Amino acid sequence: MSTPTRSGLFLTFEGPEGSGKSTQIRRLAEHLTAAGQTVLLTREPGGTPFGDKIRHLLLDPGGGRLQPETEAFLMLAQRTEHLRQVIRPAQAAGTHVLCDRYVDSSLAYQGYGRGLGVELVRQLHAMTLGEFLPDLTVLFDLDPRLGLERARHGGKKSFDRMESEAVAFHDKVRHGYLELARREASRFLVIDAAAPEERVFALLLQGLQERVPVLFEGVARR
Repeated sequence: MSTPTRSGLFLTFEGPEGSGKSTQIRRLAEHLTAAGQTVLLTREPGGTPFGDKIRHLLLDPGGGRLQPETEAFLMLAQRTEHLRQVIRPAQAAGTHVLCDRYVDSSLAYQGYGRGLGVELVRQLHAMTLGEFLPDLTVLFDLDPRLGLERARHGGKKSFDRMESEAVAFHDKVRHGYLELARREASRFLVIDAAAPEERVFALLLQGLQERVPVLFEGVARR
């Protein structure tokens, strides 16, 4: 009799603009893949052809200001496709899914930043997706002022629609993330993203080894 495949973990990575999470998640995926783990690296908004089109709508600075509810529903629409078409099937096949942004982005950006309220955003997800929370969420915490400076890449990069928001908006988003982490401490791993990149990656590996050791089964420590 064949041994049933164990479901893969679903880990999400969050943070304010310029927090370096995308760099860290790529490094983690490379680290795990090189050590023999089966990993899927994906992102939101996006993750599917439909989701990528919504990503363009959400981030295009020429698209003008959207109503908060419009943002929330667009995020939920792309997430529904992403979760059902990509994330859950990969988990079922035993693949560990690493997702760059997920539901906590909606809670922080639309719930706190846009003022829709966390409970409304949660209810919309529960009604549509049922069980939708990840196994663990890594929050790369950073002062928005430093993050936006990093996101500009020394003036070489133009801001997208979200990055172009006022600092007050980004302060609300950061506060939202930290409040979510405080309320759901068992689901969150918070890392100081102001530290040097190598230090942040070391903290990430250490935290994951402590919180989700199954991710490193059979993986040689480096």
